[in-house]
Amino acid sequence: MDCNMQRNLTMLTDFYEFTMANGYLKNGIGNKEVVFDMFFRRIPDGGGFAIFAGLEQVIDYLENLKFTEQDLQYFIDKKIFCDDFIEYLRNFKFTCDVWSLKEGTPIFPNEPIVTVKGPLMQAQLVETMILLSINHQTLIATKANRIVRAAGGKAVVEFGSRRAQGYDAAVLGARAAYIAGCAGTACAIADRDYGIPASGTMAHSWVQVFDSEYDAFKAYAEVYPTNCILLVDTFNVLKSGIPNAIKVFDEVLKPKGIRPKGVRIDSGDLAYLSKKARIMLDEAGYSDVMIMASNSLDEYIVRDLFAQGAKIDAFGVGENLITSKSEPVFGGVYKLVAGEDKNGILKSKIKISESVDKITTPGFKKLYRFYSKDNGKAIADYICLYDEEVKDDEDLTIFDPNAIWKCKQMTNYRAELLQIQVFNKGKKCYESPSVEEIRNYCLASLEKLWDESKRFEYPHRYYVDLSKKLYDEKQQLLAEIGQETVKK
Repeated sequence: MDCNMQRNLTMLTDFYEFTMANGYLKNGIGNKEVVFDMFFRRIPDGGGFAIFAGLEQVIDYLENLKFTEQDLQYFIDKKIFCDDFIEYLRNFKFTCDVWSLKEGTPIFPNEPIVTVKGPLMQAQLVETMILLSINHQTLIATKANRIVRAAGGKAVVEFGSRRAQGYDAAVLGARAAYIAGCAGTACAIADRDYGIPASGTMAHSWVQVFDSEYDAFKAYAEVYPTNCILLVDTFNVLKSGIPNAIKVFDEVLKPKGIRPKGVRIDSGDLAYLSKKARIMLDEAGYSDVMIMASNSLDEYIVRDLFAQGAKIDAFGVGENLITSKSEPVFGGVYKLVAGEDKNGILKSKIKISESVDKITTPGFKKLYRFYSKDNGKAIADYICLYDEEVKDDEDLTIFDPNAIWKCKQMTNYRAELLQIQVFNKGKKCYESPSVEEIRNYCLASLEKLWDESKRFEYPHRYYVDLSKKLYDEKQQLLAEIGQETVKK
């Protein structure tokens, strides 16, 4: 269970969700059936993909929607909401259908991540928390995986709790980072609540409070002999830190038959210091002792360290990961894509804009991912209307909706329907996997992407194609709106 959801977060929403809901009710359309899609338009840091995270928190939120008497009094005191709306909230019951991708899925722009179908007032109300939960964790998961990939198989530990934008961001950021491949976290509560391995040894203050660096290392080794990682840069890494560490390893651990775990360098020229430290440790007989590095790292610094021949076995990454400092906003949006007409028929809706990239893809939709049967790699994603079905035993022609002359004949492929239903008429019908299971699914899914999509600079663009039926419907709606504009 997510301890964050023990609070009632029903009121954590934008005020206009309530003013619109009140207006829908007064206009007699509050229970009109609609469909909203949550999607995003651009991948952070110019990357090739993002990693979806935050679904568990969305599910907990939707399952616990209720308005307290304190909430109701708040609306009464505002003196702008009608009595019928107050009573509606008093008896509120969530009855929407919800579909979502699985957490840990690599995702791409403009494809439906979460779809909500149900009464207008309800589907509108949940917008803010869906975006809040998914935008944050997806951003951190995406950034964390970039750093993990830069580390090339070396362990990355999330060290950012004290730099996170608030305590919820620290805990859920640690969760997202672990899903995306980090080996652990420094955040103890994330270990307690999610089972994410917590690690940490000492701060510089530990070294400073003892009479000498040697005394500090000796005391630590005596208290934690089987998990001895010493912070060696409080004074001078090469002149005192490493020599004192070796001395303690020899005098305290070696006589007990215990091998030390490692040393950590938190400042200075990490490439130079790690290479020199490696030589000193090896010559002393501690070639198995790992060297961990921290200090404002990101994927580019990690990559450059290896290019410079750094001898680093693990990384502690803090502020640049937990805040996604290089690009701290994930631009997920939540848009109406279908609604009932006067005859009760669900009709596609579109939002247009002078910015072409903000024109939405209309309709109640579903999403497939196509994999090659030859090598198991993902080929393209395919968005179609909900009543369409892809049969992967039949050939299929797909095309880029932004360049329709770019066609591909699909043969010998496997089609996987990506969205799963998580709520049926307001009742939860999906159990969230453990964080460990989500992490394993994420890492396995990433193996199915081509390496070209994983480049940090100018990655290969992964294609998200529309079915011909959906493309034609979008063009028809655009044409109809264009004709109406001309008439005016």
